[in-house]
Amino acid sequence: MGRKFRLSTALDIDDVLMECTSYAVQCANEKYKFDPPLSIYEIKQWGKQGTRSDAIFEFFKDPEFYRTQPVMKGAKEFVKKLSTMTEVFVSTAIPPEFMGIRAERIMQEFPEIPADHIYMGARKDKIGVDILFDDGMHNVLRSTAQYPILLRWPWNQAATGVLAVNTYDEFLKLVEVISESYSVHQHPLTLKEPSIVVLVGPSGSGKSTIASRLLEKTDKYEKLTSYTTNDPTAVELNTWYNYVSVEQFIAMKESGDMFQSTMYAGHGYGSKKQDVEKILASGKHVMTTMDICGAMSLKTNFKNVTTIYIKRDKKLLLNSILRKNSSIEDKINRIVAIEAENQTAQICDYIVEFDNYDQAIKELCDILKI
Repeated sequence: MGRKFRLSTALDIDDVLMECTSYAVQCANEKYKFDPPLSIYEIKQWGKQGTRSDAIFEFFKDPEFYRTQPVMKGAKEFVKKLSTMTEVFVSTAIPPEFMGIRAERIMQEFPEIPADHIYMGARKDKIGVDILFDDGMHNVLRSTAQYPILLRWPWNQAATGVLAVNTYDEFLKLVEVISESYSVHQHPLTLKEPSIVVLVGPSGSGKSTIASRLLEKTDKYEKLTSYTTNDPTAVELNTWYNYVSVEQFIAMKESGDMFQSTMYAGHGYGSKKQDVEKILASGKHVMTTMDICGAMSLKTNFKNVTTIYIKRDKKLLLNSILRKNSSIEDKINRIVAIEAENQTAQICDYIVEFDNYDQAIKELCDILKI
Protein backbone atom coordinates (compact mmCIF):
# COMPACT_ATOMS: atom_id res chain seq x y z
CA MET A 1 0.00 0.00 0.00
CA GLY A 2 1.36 3.42 -0.92
CA ARG A 3 1.31 6.62 1.01
CA LYS A 4 -2.20 8.08 1.46
CA PHE A 5 -1.27 11.75 1.37
CA ARG A 6 0.80 14.00 -0.85
CA LEU A 7 4.43 14.72 -0.25
CA SER A 8 5.24 18.27 0.83
CA THR A 9 8.09 20.38 -0.54
CA ALA A 10 9.60 23.62 0.78
CA LEU A 11 11.35 25.77 -1.83
CA ASP A 12 13.97 28.39 -1.20
CA ILE A 13 13.64 31.62 -3.20
CA ASP A 14 17.11 33.18 -3.61
CA ASP A 15 19.16 31.31 -6.23
CA VAL A 16 16.46 28.63 -6.48
CA LEU A 17 13.44 30.47 -7.90
CA MET A 18 14.80 34.00 -8.26
CA GLU A 19 18.25 35.17 -9.32
CA CYS A 20 20.12 36.50 -6.32
CA THR A 21 23.88 35.98 -6.33
CA SER A 22 24.15 36.19 -10.12
CA TYR A 23 21.99 39.33 -10.07
CA ALA A 24 24.18 40.87 -7.34
CA VAL A 25 27.27 40.03 -9.44
CA GLN A 26 25.65 41.80 -12.40
CA CYS A 27 24.85 44.84 -10.24
CA ALA A 28 28.42 44.93 -8.87
CA ASN A 29 29.91 44.79 -12.36
CA GLU A 30 27.65 47.61 -13.54
CA LYS A 31 28.53 49.80 -10.57
CA TYR A 32 32.26 49.14 -10.18
CA LYS A 33 33.26 48.26 -13.78
CA PHE A 34 35.43 45.37 -12.63
CA ASP A 35 38.12 44.37 -15.15
CA PRO A 36 37.96 41.50 -15.74
CA PRO A 37 34.28 41.34 -14.79
CA LEU A 38 33.42 39.68 -11.49
CA SER A 39 32.38 36.07 -12.05
CA ILE A 40 29.99 33.93 -10.04
CA TYR A 41 32.76 31.32 -9.88
CA GLU A 42 34.73 33.66 -7.61
CA ILE A 43 32.13 33.10 -4.91
CA LYS A 44 33.44 29.79 -3.61
CA GLN A 45 31.64 29.91 -0.25
CA TRP A 46 28.77 31.83 1.24
CA GLY A 47 29.77 34.89 3.25
CA LYS A 48 32.44 37.53 2.85
CA GLN A 49 35.79 36.23 1.62
CA GLY A 50 37.95 39.36 1.86
CA THR A 51 38.06 39.66 -1.94
CA ARG A 52 36.42 41.89 -4.52
CA SER A 53 33.42 39.54 -4.53
CA ASP A 54 32.41 41.05 -1.17
CA ALA A 55 30.98 43.94 -3.22
CA ILE A 56 27.82 41.93 -3.83
CA PHE A 57 26.70 42.16 -0.20
CA GLU A 58 25.87 45.85 -0.34
CA PHE A 59 23.01 45.11 -2.73
CA PHE A 60 21.34 42.81 -0.22
CA LYS A 61 20.58 45.92 1.87
CA ASP A 62 18.72 47.69 -0.95
CA PRO A 63 14.92 47.21 -1.19
CA GLU A 64 15.10 47.91 -4.93
CA PHE A 65 17.23 44.80 -5.33
CA TYR A 66 14.37 42.62 -4.03
CA ARG A 67 11.78 44.45 -6.12
CA THR A 68 13.71 43.84 -9.33
CA GLN A 69 15.15 40.34 -8.79
CA PRO A 70 14.66 38.39 -12.04
CA VAL A 71 12.78 35.12 -11.89
CA MET A 72 15.11 32.28 -12.84
CA LYS A 73 14.65 30.80 -16.30
CA GLY A 74 12.12 27.98 -16.17
CA ALA A 75 11.17 28.65 -12.53
CA LYS A 76 7.49 29.38 -13.20
CA GLU A 77 7.04 26.21 -15.26
CA PHE A 78 8.94 24.27 -12.59
CA VAL A 79 6.62 25.41 -9.80
CA LYS A 80 3.55 24.62 -11.89
CA LYS A 81 4.79 21.07 -12.53
CA LEU A 82 5.90 20.51 -8.94
CA SER A 83 2.49 21.67 -7.69
CA THR A 84 0.90 18.72 -9.48
CA MET A 85 3.31 16.33 -7.74
CA THR A 86 3.57 17.64 -4.15
CA GLU A 87 2.16 20.26 -1.85
CA VAL A 88 4.42 23.30 -2.30
CA PHE A 89 5.60 25.71 0.39
CA VAL A 90 8.15 28.53 0.39
CA SER A 91 10.86 28.78 3.05
CA THR A 92 12.91 31.94 2.55
CA ALA A 93 15.41 33.76 4.74
CA ILE A 94 15.20 37.51 4.25
CA PRO A 95 15.71 40.58 6.49
CA PRO A 96 12.43 41.57 8.21
CA GLU A 97 12.32 44.99 6.54
CA PHE A 98 12.08 43.32 3.10
CA MET A 99 9.57 40.60 3.95
CA GLY A 100 6.65 42.54 2.48
CA ILE A 101 8.43 42.97 -0.84
CA ARG A 102 9.38 39.28 -0.90
CA ALA A 103 5.82 38.10 -0.15
CA GLU A 104 4.38 40.36 -2.86
CA ARG A 105 6.85 39.06 -5.45
CA ILE A 106 6.17 35.42 -4.58
CA MET A 107 2.38 35.84 -4.87
CA GLN A 108 2.78 37.75 -8.12
CA GLU A 109 5.25 35.39 -9.82
CA PHE A 110 4.10 32.05 -8.40
CA PRO A 111 0.31 32.10 -7.96
CA GLU A 112 0.26 28.29 -7.54
CA ILE A 113 1.77 28.74 -4.06
CA PRO A 114 -0.93 29.72 -1.52
CA ALA A 115 -0.19 32.81 0.57
CA ASP A 116 -0.45 30.78 3.79
CA HIS A 117 2.29 28.46 2.47
CA ILE A 118 4.91 31.22 2.59
CA TYR A 119 7.28 31.00 5.56
CA MET A 120 9.98 33.56 6.23
CA GLY A 121 12.94 33.19 8.55
CA ALA A 122 16.38 31.67 8.80
CA ARG A 123 15.38 28.61 10.87
CA LYS A 124 14.45 26.36 8.00
CA ASP A 125 15.02 23.33 10.20
CA LYS A 126 11.70 24.21 11.89
CA ILE A 127 9.70 23.67 8.70
CA GLY A 128 8.06 20.23 8.81
CA VAL A 129 8.10 19.03 5.19
CA ASP A 130 9.14 15.88 3.37
CA ILE A 131 11.46 17.63 0.90
CA LEU A 132 13.55 20.80 1.14
CA PHE A 133 15.07 22.38 -1.98
CA ASP A 134 17.74 24.94 -1.14
CA ASP A 135 21.11 26.25 -2.34
CA GLY A 136 22.41 26.85 1.20
CA MET A 137 24.58 23.97 2.36
CA HIS A 138 23.95 24.95 6.01
CA ASN A 139 20.19 24.72 5.49
CA VAL A 140 20.43 21.30 3.84
CA LEU A 141 22.74 19.91 6.52
CA ARG A 142 20.52 21.15 9.39
CA SER A 143 17.21 20.30 7.77
CA THR A 144 14.76 17.96 9.48
CA ALA A 145 13.13 17.13 6.12
CA GLN A 146 13.27 13.49 5.11
CA TYR A 147 14.90 14.53 1.84
CA PRO A 148 16.88 17.79 1.93
CA ILE A 149 18.09 18.45 -1.63
CA LEU A 150 20.82 20.90 -2.62
CA LEU A 151 20.81 22.95 -5.83
CA ARG A 152 24.42 23.06 -6.97
CA TRP A 153 26.15 26.47 -7.23
CA PRO A 154 29.83 27.43 -6.99
CA TRP A 155 29.48 28.37 -3.30
CA ASN A 156 28.25 24.93 -2.19
CA GLN A 157 30.66 22.70 -4.12
CA ALA A 158 32.23 21.41 -0.90
CA ALA A 159 29.03 19.55 0.02
CA THR A 160 29.64 15.82 -0.01
CA GLY A 161 27.21 12.92 0.24
CA VAL A 162 24.05 15.03 0.21
CA LEU A 163 21.30 14.73 -2.36
CA ALA A 164 22.08 17.41 -4.94
CA VAL A 165 20.87 18.37 -8.41
CA ASN A 166 21.99 20.78 -11.10
CA THR A 167 18.65 21.50 -12.79
CA TYR A 168 14.90 21.65 -12.21
CA ASP A 169 14.43 18.57 -14.37
CA GLU A 170 16.78 16.58 -12.16
CA PHE A 171 14.88 17.73 -9.07
CA LEU A 172 11.52 16.71 -10.55
CA LYS A 173 12.90 13.29 -11.47
CA LEU A 174 14.21 12.89 -7.93
CA VAL A 175 10.78 13.81 -6.51
CA GLU A 176 9.23 11.23 -8.82
CA VAL A 177 11.66 8.57 -7.63
CA ILE A 178 11.06 9.50 -3.98
CA SER A 179 7.30 9.19 -4.49
CA GLU A 180 7.72 5.77 -6.09
CA SER A 181 9.95 4.61 -3.23
CA TYR A 182 6.91 4.55 -0.92
CA SER A 183 5.52 1.64 -2.93
CA VAL A 184 6.23 -1.68 -1.19
CA HIS A 185 6.51 -3.71 -4.38
CA GLN A 186 9.63 -4.00 -6.48
CA HIS A 187 9.43 -4.37 -10.22
CA PRO A 188 11.53 -7.19 -11.67
CA LEU A 189 14.49 -6.04 -13.73
CA THR A 190 13.99 -6.45 -17.48
CA LEU A 191 16.79 -5.80 -19.94
CA LYS A 192 15.08 -6.32 -23.29
CA GLU A 193 16.50 -3.09 -24.74
CA PRO A 194 19.96 -1.58 -24.21
CA SER A 195 19.74 -0.14 -20.71
CA ILE A 196 21.87 1.44 -18.01
CA VAL A 197 22.83 -0.10 -14.68
CA VAL A 198 24.44 2.21 -12.15
CA LEU A 199 25.99 1.01 -8.90
CA VAL A 200 25.57 3.55 -6.11
CA GLY A 201 27.20 3.58 -2.70
CA PRO A 202 29.52 5.47 -0.35
CA SER A 203 33.26 5.59 -0.74
CA GLY A 204 34.76 2.27 0.29
CA SER A 205 31.67 0.26 -0.63
CA GLY A 206 33.63 -1.50 -3.36
CA LYS A 207 31.24 -0.56 -6.15
CA SER A 208 34.03 -0.04 -8.71
CA THR A 209 35.61 -3.41 -7.84
CA ILE A 210 32.23 -5.13 -8.06
CA ALA A 211 31.40 -3.47 -11.38
CA SER A 212 34.77 -4.54 -12.83
CA ARG A 213 34.24 -8.14 -11.75
CA LEU A 214 30.74 -8.17 -13.24
CA LEU A 215 32.12 -6.96 -16.56
CA GLU A 216 34.56 -9.89 -16.56
CA LYS A 217 31.59 -12.27 -16.49
CA THR A 218 29.67 -10.94 -19.49
CA ASP A 219 30.14 -9.18 -22.81
CA LYS A 220 26.60 -7.77 -22.74
CA TYR A 221 27.74 -4.74 -20.71
CA GLU A 222 30.26 -2.03 -21.41
CA LYS A 223 31.92 0.28 -18.91
CA LEU A 224 31.03 3.99 -18.93
CA THR A 225 34.16 5.96 -18.08
CA SER A 226 33.41 9.23 -16.32
CA TYR A 227 35.54 12.33 -15.71
CA THR A 228 36.97 13.63 -12.46
CA THR A 229 39.19 16.44 -11.18
CA ASN A 230 40.59 14.11 -8.54
CA ASP A 231 44.40 14.11 -8.77
CA PRO A 232 45.49 10.64 -10.00
CA THR A 233 48.82 11.05 -8.19
CA ALA A 234 47.02 11.41 -4.84
CA VAL A 235 44.84 8.28 -5.04
CA GLU A 236 45.00 4.77 -6.40
CA LEU A 237 44.51 4.90 -10.17
CA ASN A 238 40.85 4.14 -10.89
CA THR A 239 40.20 3.01 -14.45
CA TRP A 240 36.56 4.10 -14.19
CA TYR A 241 37.64 7.73 -14.57
CA ASN A 242 39.42 10.04 -16.97
CA TYR A 243 41.41 12.58 -14.96
CA VAL A 244 41.07 16.22 -16.05
CA SER A 245 42.02 19.59 -14.61
CA VAL A 246 39.50 21.77 -12.80
CA GLU A 247 39.61 24.18 -15.75
CA GLN A 248 38.89 21.37 -18.23
CA PHE A 249 36.06 20.10 -16.05
CA ILE A 250 34.38 23.51 -15.83
CA ALA A 251 34.78 23.99 -19.59
CA MET A 252 33.08 20.64 -20.32
CA LYS A 253 30.31 21.49 -17.88
CA GLU A 254 29.71 24.98 -19.26
CA SER A 255 29.75 23.78 -22.88
CA GLY A 256 27.07 21.20 -22.18
CA ASP A 257 29.36 18.26 -23.00
CA MET A 258 28.50 16.67 -19.64
CA PHE A 259 24.87 15.74 -18.99
CA GLN A 260 25.60 15.41 -15.28
CA SER A 261 28.18 16.63 -12.82
CA THR A 262 28.48 16.43 -9.09
CA MET A 263 30.96 17.08 -6.30
CA TYR A 264 32.28 14.40 -3.96
CA ALA A 265 34.94 14.88 -1.29
CA GLY A 266 35.91 18.20 -2.87
CA HIS A 267 36.35 16.86 -6.40
CA GLY A 268 34.21 17.17 -9.52
CA TYR A 269 32.75 14.10 -11.23
CA GLY A 270 30.80 14.08 -14.48
CA SER A 271 29.79 12.08 -17.54
CA LYS A 272 29.26 12.84 -21.21
CA LYS A 273 25.95 12.05 -22.88
CA GLN A 274 27.69 11.04 -26.10
CA ASP A 275 29.68 8.38 -24.22
CA VAL A 276 26.45 6.80 -22.96
CA GLU A 277 24.76 7.04 -26.35
CA LYS A 278 27.73 5.39 -28.08
CA ILE A 279 27.48 2.31 -25.84
CA LEU A 280 23.70 2.05 -26.19
CA ALA A 281 23.96 2.42 -29.98
CA SER A 282 26.28 -0.61 -30.04
CA GLY A 283 23.48 -2.72 -28.58
CA LYS A 284 25.18 -3.22 -25.23
CA HIS A 285 24.00 -2.32 -21.74
CA VAL A 286 25.87 0.40 -19.85
CA MET A 287 27.57 -0.39 -16.54
CA THR A 288 28.73 2.52 -14.41
CA THR A 289 29.31 3.68 -10.83
CA MET A 290 28.08 7.03 -9.49
CA ASP A 291 26.78 8.76 -6.40
CA ILE A 292 23.02 9.14 -6.06
CA CYS A 293 23.12 12.58 -7.70
CA GLY A 294 24.74 11.21 -10.84
CA ALA A 295 22.30 8.30 -10.84
CA MET A 296 19.33 10.69 -10.78
CA SER A 297 20.85 12.62 -13.68
CA LEU A 298 20.98 9.38 -15.64
CA LYS A 299 17.31 8.74 -14.88
CA THR A 300 16.51 12.28 -16.04
CA ASN A 301 18.35 11.99 -19.35
CA PHE A 302 17.85 8.34 -20.32
CA LYS A 303 15.24 5.59 -20.25
CA ASN A 304 15.72 2.13 -18.73
CA VAL A 305 18.04 3.19 -15.88
CA THR A 306 18.35 0.83 -12.91
CA THR A 307 20.02 1.95 -9.68
CA ILE A 308 21.55 -0.60 -7.31
CA TYR A 309 22.77 0.54 -3.91
CA ILE A 310 25.87 -1.27 -2.65
CA LYS A 311 25.64 -1.44 1.14
CA ARG A 312 28.55 -2.56 3.28
CA ASP A 313 29.32 -2.75 6.99
CA LYS A 314 30.55 0.61 8.28
CA LYS A 315 33.77 -0.86 9.72
CA LEU A 316 34.66 -2.22 6.29
CA LEU A 317 33.88 1.15 4.72
CA LEU A 318 36.13 2.95 7.19
CA ASN A 319 38.92 0.43 6.69
CA SER A 320 38.77 0.92 2.92
CA ILE A 321 38.73 4.72 3.17
CA LEU A 322 41.57 4.89 5.68
CA ARG A 323 43.76 2.71 3.45
CA LYS A 324 43.40 5.10 0.51
CA ASN A 325 46.55 6.89 -0.62
CA SER A 326 44.91 10.31 -0.27
CA SER A 327 44.97 13.36 1.97
CA ILE A 328 43.56 13.47 5.50
CA GLU A 329 40.98 16.03 4.33
CA ASP A 330 39.86 13.74 1.52
CA LYS A 331 39.42 10.83 3.94
CA ILE A 332 37.49 12.99 6.41
CA ASN A 333 35.11 14.18 3.68
CA ARG A 334 34.43 10.60 2.61
CA ILE A 335 33.83 9.39 6.18
CA VAL A 336 31.50 12.29 6.99
CA ALA A 337 29.42 11.47 3.90
CA ILE A 338 28.72 7.84 4.84
CA GLU A 339 25.57 8.36 6.91
CA ALA A 340 24.04 10.82 4.45
CA GLU A 341 24.66 8.43 1.57
CA ASN A 342 23.18 5.44 3.39
CA GLN A 343 19.94 7.41 3.76
CA THR A 344 19.61 7.48 -0.03
CA ALA A 345 19.56 3.69 -0.31
CA GLN A 346 15.77 3.56 -0.06
CA ILE A 347 15.29 5.52 -3.30
CA CYS A 348 17.40 3.09 -5.32
CA ASP A 349 15.73 0.28 -7.25
CA TYR A 350 17.68 -2.46 -5.47
CA ILE A 351 19.87 -2.75 -2.37
CA VAL A 352 22.69 -5.29 -2.20
CA GLU A 353 24.20 -5.69 1.27
CA PHE A 354 27.27 -7.88 1.53
CA ASP A 355 30.14 -9.02 3.72
CA ASN A 356 32.37 -10.40 0.97
CA TYR A 357 32.73 -9.73 -2.75
CA ASP A 358 31.76 -13.24 -3.89
CA GLN A 359 28.43 -12.84 -2.10
CA ALA A 360 27.82 -9.45 -3.76
CA ILE A 361 28.76 -10.72 -7.22
CA LYS A 362 26.42 -13.71 -6.90
CA GLU A 363 23.47 -11.54 -5.83
CA LEU A 364 24.08 -9.02 -8.60
CA CYS A 365 24.43 -11.74 -11.21
CA ASP A 366 20.99 -12.99 -10.14
CA ILE A 367 19.48 -9.48 -10.38
CA LEU A 368 21.11 -8.70 -13.73
CA LYS A 369 20.61 -12.22 -15.11
CA ILE A 370 24.31 -12.57 -15.93
